[in-house]
Amino acid sequence: YGMDNSGLFVKSKIQITIKFFMEEEKQQFSEQESFIIIQQMIETAKREQKDDGKGWIIWGWQLFLASVLTVLNLSTHWFSTYFLWNIFGGVALLFLFYRVLRYLFFKPRERVRTYTSDIFQKLNIGFFISLMFVIIAINVGVGPMMGFPLLINLYGFWVLIYGTALNFKPSVVGAFITWALGLTALFVKTFEWIMIIHAAAVLCGYIIPGHIANMEFRKIKSLAKISSV
Repeated sequence: YGMDNSGLFVKSKIQITIKFFMEEEKQQFSEQESFIIIQQMIETAKREQKDDGKGWIIWGWQLFLASVLTVLNLSTHWFSTYFLWNIFGGVALLFLFYRVLRYLFFKPRERVRTYTSDIFQKLNIGFFISLMFVIIAINVGVGPMMGFPLLINLYGFWVLIYGTALNFKPSVVGAFITWALGLTALFVKTFEWIMIIHAAAVLCGYIIPGHIANMEFRKIKSLAKISSV
């Protein structure tokens, strides 16, 4: 009876010891895994805080060229007045469909999904839907003299959201300049001046902040390469 109790005691002690080591290993693994996930989230957040500005540069120059070429077209009469804007509207519509389809059906799997990336995806879709809404309204009955100031107002709103979310001051400053130009556009009397103001708004809200963001992004990227060597 004593021998059996001793055997049971030893067996129980071994089981408790094994269980303790398993729990300890599991706890260590969980801590390591949690640390890796936290590191991934921090690195993702750092990448998100620094945008390369290419999107702002590409769309900004397209809008700027469309405005400037429209001003030239009003003097030379190469095409109909809104020909260039109809082309741009078609491109924007195709891009909207692409973004929606990609988001719904072809969204790439992310190692770490963050709040910032998720909200920007939805805001991008919302911005292009609003853009299409204003463009359709211009063609249906609002008219370009009122429609383009509304577009400038929309640009300012989106640029402010971007600048605030990423703590990027050039975009915040650009947003208020864009709004000031949009307000000015409400009181001009010719479409030529509407286009000039629109070009200036895009330059201040999209192009200049976009190039500043791109320069900062490349600088940070080059410093990261040097530090990793």
